Amino acid sequence: MSATASLRHEFSKGFLKENPVFALLLGLCPALAVTTSAINGLGMGLATMAVLLGSNLVISIIKNFIPDKVRIPCYIVIIATFVTIIDLSMGAYLPDLHEALGIFIPLIVVNCVVLGRAEAFASRNSTFSSLVDAISMGLGFSFALTVLGAIREVLGFGTLFDLQIIPEAFPGISVFILPPGAFLALGFLVAGARVLTARLERAAKSRQGFMTAAEAAAAAAAANKETRGAEA
Repeated sequence: MSATASLRHEFSKGFLKENPVFALLLGLCPALAVTTSAINGLGMGLATMAVLLGSNLVISIIKNFIPDKVRIPCYIVIIATFVTIIDLSMGAYLPDLHEALGIFIPLIVVNCVVLGRAEAFASRNSTFSSLVDAISMGLGFSFALTVLGAIREVLGFGTLFDLQIIPEAFPGISVFILPPGAFLALGFLVAGARVLTARLERAAKSRQGFMTAAEAAAAAAAANKETRGAEA
């Protein structure tokens, strides 16, 4: 695999194939709790992405200086530092969103997405690769929470990003505002993501098989041409 193809794979993996929510089922606590609206989902996703970027960067730089036996506590301290920065910044500049997300901003410290990428990727790869991984997973997490929040907001309130898109006469499906609605919406999204992933993988295998057959035919044609030339 070429460097460009590898970089493209690392950047795109977080959106579908290795999406933290739809594929890996990580970070479900905030995914289910805060996604009563699209703006809440987007805000939570971007806050988590900012922490991911900072923690992955620092951990990838100092990974060789962290003793193996205390690496997890060290990761948590690093992550908590960036969570504190994000928490205070949102409280100062985005007070309404900060109040809506509440305790789930500080709980990013123990978010499985952030801790998982620190342990599984940032501690074992270069700084540049760790930043690409953080962007990929952060965008994938933000995408998942925004889509889930948008579905619940539209079906529950008839709005999207606080804009009325369904006539006000629409009573709203109250279950989607409640926790059971979050589970229902997430279940359908996970199922849809897995179906789409399976179809894309089958299409990729079909293309690969076609290319292999074409290469074999070209090689056979070249061999036949050489044989005829030798006979002549």
